[in-house]
Amino acid sequence: PLELHTYLSTGEAWNLDRKNGGVYILPPYARDKGADWYRGTADAIYQNINFINKANPKYVLILSGDHIYTMDYSWMLEEHKMKKAQATIGVIKVPMKEASRFGIMSTDKTGKITKFAEKPAQPESNLASMGIYVFDWEFLREYLEEDAKKEDTSHDFGKDIIPKMLADNARLYSYAFEGYWKDVGTIDSLWEANMDLLKDKQPFDMNGKWKIYSVDMAMPPHYVGPKAKVRNSLVSEGAMICGEVRNSVIFPGVRVAKGAKVVNSVIMPFAKIEADAVVDKAIVAQNSKIEANAHVGSDDGSIVVVPEGETVRAVTVAEAKDNVNVG
Repeated sequence: PLELHTYLSTGEAWNLDRKNGGVYILPPYARDKGADWYRGTADAIYQNINFINKANPKYVLILSGDHIYTMDYSWMLEEHKMKKAQATIGVIKVPMKEASRFGIMSTDKTGKITKFAEKPAQPESNLASMGIYVFDWEFLREYLEEDAKKEDTSHDFGKDIIPKMLADNARLYSYAFEGYWKDVGTIDSLWEANMDLLKDKQPFDMNGKWKIYSVDMAMPPHYVGPKAKVRNSLVSEGAMICGEVRNSVIFPGVRVAKGAKVVNSVIMPFAKIEADAVVDKAIVAQNSKIEANAHVGSDDGSIVVVPEGETVRAVTVAEAKDNVNVG
């Protein structure tokens, strides 16, 4: 995960480059037979039990890395303590038609979880797990160690750990969250999250008191040519726009040549859109090139993905793809 390492860097942006505490990147352990990659979300924690034990925590907070939101976790931790919960799961209401994409639960009036199903075909409610967990560490450790010994398990929190805790009548509670939250684990949701940045009333406040920090790429300001057309778009530093850009998100270092047109698209770092090319409702990954006069788009309105480093020529037919690494 080079992008994650690059983004986090030393943790300086969050004041985490210090002697006590900080940011640690924990890759899978190298075993006698080679690397034993993380086999599931729960296994990722299990493989680092010794590291966590050294900190001797009373509670652990576990998060998913492909979600967009802002939350003060201290409130969730306080509610966990107040209810004397053994596990607390962050939850949010989602549209019923999308509920089958998530872990879905039912709760009583106190917020105690009574039912849980991971990505059910016919969900009973629309209360979805956000993939945010607070656990009593000793309690969680027992379940991780037990799960690691099993063969008939996917070593996953939603599929294995949470259902087992619920079956054991453990004290599992929900923590309701209201606000913007987006799971960007699919091509469609990644595109939608970027388009959300362009709305007149942004559901995700980029300019509030809670600032979002990132690694500065140290590039010059973006350049928009005298005959270029840019409308309702987000253009990042180092980008050079000489063509037309509408309803699109342009990442750093992107080049859009004269006569090129980019519409309803996400163009990632250092991609090049050459003269008279057309990109319509697409995600173009970093370091890709759309050559002169090429057309990227689909007739049925689905999202087209151009993978990292790929070149699309004028004779190439770009087809919609899902689950593609976009860098």
